[in-house]
Amino acid sequence: MTILAAEREIESLLSLHPKGYDLSLDRVRRLLDKLGNPQDRLPPVIHIAGTNGKGSCAAFSRALLEAAGYSVHTHTSPHLVHWNERYRLGAEGGGRLVEDKVFAEAIARAARANGGETITVFEILTAVGFLLFSEHPADVVILEVGLGGRFDATNVIPAPAVSVVMPISLDHQAYLGDRVELIAAEKAGIIKRGCPVVIGAQGSDAARQVLIETAERLDCPMQVYGQDFFAYGENGRMVYQDTDGLMDLPPPRLPGRHQFANAAAAIAGVKAAGLTLGERAVEQAMVEVSWPGRMQKLTQGRLVDLAPPGAEIWLDGGHNPDAGMVIAEAMAEQEEKNPRSLFLISGMINTKDQSGYFHAFKGLVRHVYTVPGSFSDAGVPNDELAARATEAGLSAEPVSSVANALMLLRDTWDPAEVPPRILIGGSLYLAGTVLAENGTPPE
Repeated sequence: MTILAAEREIESLLSLHPKGYDLSLDRVRRLLDKLGNPQDRLPPVIHIAGTNGKGSCAAFSRALLEAAGYSVHTHTSPHLVHWNERYRLGAEGGGRLVEDKVFAEAIARAARANGGETITVFEILTAVGFLLFSEHPADVVILEVGLGGRFDATNVIPAPAVSVVMPISLDHQAYLGDRVELIAAEKAGIIKRGCPVVIGAQGSDAARQVLIETAERLDCPMQVYGQDFFAYGENGRMVYQDTDGLMDLPPPRLPGRHQFANAAAAIAGVKAAGLTLGERAVEQAMVEVSWPGRMQKLTQGRLVDLAPPGAEIWLDGGHNPDAGMVIAEAMAEQEEKNPRSLFLISGMINTKDQSGYFHAFKGLVRHVYTVPGSFSDAGVPNDELAARATEAGLSAEPVSSVANALMLLRDTWDPAEVPPRILIGGSLYLAGTVLAENGTPPE
């Protein structure tokens, strides 16, 4: 899809307003008031926060609801290739990314209403999402938090049908705090008095306790992963269990054992929101769920054609140590099923723990190619990134681009060897650049 008018509108906003974060709700509330408070005219909202897994939870939630026959608006961020990926409007037969003309017109209206006042672009675009969702009919809204929770622009929703908090770990410390319990307190800001809460699988007991205490203080009906609902693998299937009983399901289409817990949080969230969900719809959702740039297998495209013949190529935008661990585990699962040498092509930004990310792949990756971070103003130079990978115990070298890494592998690959497995990762910005260069943007 070619986005022209909408992206021109956004570029003009970026020239006037800061691109970064300025955590507060005052500016977005002021703008929404001028727009007639569209956030108060939405269908039931599933509000999702967390450090890792919130995008997957949103994808599972949409798949579940659409399989059950609901029309669903979805807000996710960031986008990978085009800005319109952030807004999927509910439609019969499945949601569709907002069309350029509709998107551009909503941006222009929000910009006019703002009247040149100081505001971040994310805040304007969040208001645009509320405009779009309030003016197009649907049964449910899935609303993914951008950053944090308490002061995120999406947190103007007065009474969500359910608040879902996915795994919390250290990330965005400059904004959210340098201890996991401080970050959990910020994420817990989406929990509203008396509204249902689902707490996804937490790697940190301290984070889980903060979330539980917040929900208890606000008298919220609460479902906690590992206590009130579970998911586990059995005989190649996924078993979901809660107080209503068991569901024997196909494993999620999204690879990696961590996706069992993400799927479980989505199932629990949809049920806690009071929406009807039959087992057949859940089975269909597990098979059909899609989430571009997250453990996405690339099977065709311009970049794929540059790799060694028969190579298996995966793309993932995870960028912190915890994400590195779950991606490495998913790659190890693939290795058990189908042994191949694993190569990592990585680009990252300087606000992330690069050594921590690479450490997860120690003993798993044969070699790392690092690419320049030209996809972001905060991109790490490829030689610096190679040094971080080396410090983490990996064999690494800088190259000029993803295309160059793939061609280098192709030109040096011994055809007598099983074709390699290649993981491209380290940044959502990199994932978006790869999908654009490959000619396979999200649809």
